[in-house]
Amino acid sequence: MSATWHTRADSETGADELLLEAKNIRKLFGATRALDGASLRLRPGTVHAVLGENGAGKSSLMKIFSGVYTPDGGEILVNGRAVHWTDAAQARAAGISTIFQEFILLPNLSVGENLFLGHEPRDRFGRIDYKKIRRISVEVLGRVGLNVDPDALTGTLRVADQQMVEIAKGIMRDAQIFIFDEPTAALGESEVRQLFLLIRSLRAQGKGILYISHRLAELFEICDEVTVFKDGRFAGHFTIAETRSDQLVTAMVGRSMKDFFPPRKPNADPGATKLAFRGVQLPGFEGRVDFEIGRNEIVGFAGLEGQGQIQITRCLFEGTPPTAGQILIDGKPVTHTSAAGAISAGIGIIPEDRKAEGLFLELGVNRNILVSGLSGRLPLGVVSSDAAKVRELIRRLNIRLSGPDQPVGELSGGNQQKALLARWLYRNVEVLICEEPTRGVDIGAKLEIYTILRELADGGVPIIVTSREMMELIGLCDRIIVVSDGTTVAELPGPTATEEQIMSAALAKRETVNP
Repeated sequence: MSATWHTRADSETGADELLLEAKNIRKLFGATRALDGASLRLRPGTVHAVLGENGAGKSSLMKIFSGVYTPDGGEILVNGRAVHWTDAAQARAAGISTIFQEFILLPNLSVGENLFLGHEPRDRFGRIDYKKIRRISVEVLGRVGLNVDPDALTGTLRVADQQMVEIAKGIMRDAQIFIFDEPTAALGESEVRQLFLLIRSLRAQGKGILYISHRLAELFEICDEVTVFKDGRFAGHFTIAETRSDQLVTAMVGRSMKDFFPPRKPNADPGATKLAFRGVQLPGFEGRVDFEIGRNEIVGFAGLEGQGQIQITRCLFEGTPPTAGQILIDGKPVTHTSAAGAISAGIGIIPEDRKAEGLFLELGVNRNILVSGLSGRLPLGVVSSDAAKVRELIRRLNIRLSGPDQPVGELSGGNQQKALLARWLYRNVEVLICEEPTRGVDIGAKLEIYTILRELADGGVPIIVTSREMMELIGLCDRIIVVSDGTTVAELPGPTATEEQIMSAALAKRETVNP
């Protein structure tokens, strides 16, 4: 392949032609039918969402498109021609670029070396032409809006920048089809905006984009069409402009959106105050935070990115002392100054990044559940009484695994999140913090997690929730507290709150908190 990059003219592909088509694809793993007649059609100049629960078959189909798997039946056509590739190199040669959730960049190589890996330009003596690598790398990185040194080690880049390097690889190879697998799972709000600008640019160039995400709000912002899979089969095709989110949910899980969140008890008593922030000034902010949470409440914190929501949860869990004010549990000032102290005080957390901060990915599910009860030390063995409790929690939370010893890193996102919940249930926490409780979790697992959280709150465990998904806050929480510039600016009842009310409060300079 040439060590240059370019974009084909839009006129080369007619608007009515298909870039990619899958017809009745079948894929078996032993006796398991991962795909059982899956079909999909991708048109040029469109962003096409692929939606479904974990196990629905979407990832298997994307890996077939990427050359990672070989189908056991059916037909794949690229630009109207049948293809039968057997490895990822053939898929790339056919114009398909896949940006997997786990990047396949080599962290110890430079950005430029990763871009040209396997097709390095050579000078007339047969040596790698590093000047050419650098020159073309600067050009293609600029194409994706990434201002980094091509000589920088890839492993030193932010996650968002590494993702842009992956996309740049596809652009340099003149890919016509881009597959994005949960591309926003590890991105902040500003980084998501940058990614969406790039995707829109690719669409305007006539590229076809397949977009996998569990975040319905993203699909309605960036996608044109949606194909839904259920149990390895085609479950429906929708045009975004003519579709509601509840229709997609029904196609995925077989139930309507109104049944998606567990019911709240009518006129439920929030219970005695368990947690209170009194005039708390968060580190790095000048405003004050005031709120109380009852024993039977789920309370959500909403606001624009970086307005203090995470500082609230970390002041409570990590013991970061506020600049001013008091944090009270059961009416007594919080005295712990570390996460270990918070755990001893009965506080648990589902952190925003479960893989980096919550789980020991190489250890079994059983040890991940037990770690909180062992003063932060990992158990060398599991005694019989603990093993019985672990088995019961796995059953109760419906954690899908091959056995308690299975490394938690091998589980799906939803099952990893439930393993974290099991950790705190094992410890009988008195306050639970959930940062992005369903991030990177499929629709079916979301419903299970929402039900677990509601049961905990009804049982006397107050829950703090931060989430970028406003519908999650509205559907799950009893109250929603809006934070702006480190200040609580509004409080809304969850059952009747609207996205417009939340955004209006978040954008306002200041409002009086309505207790």
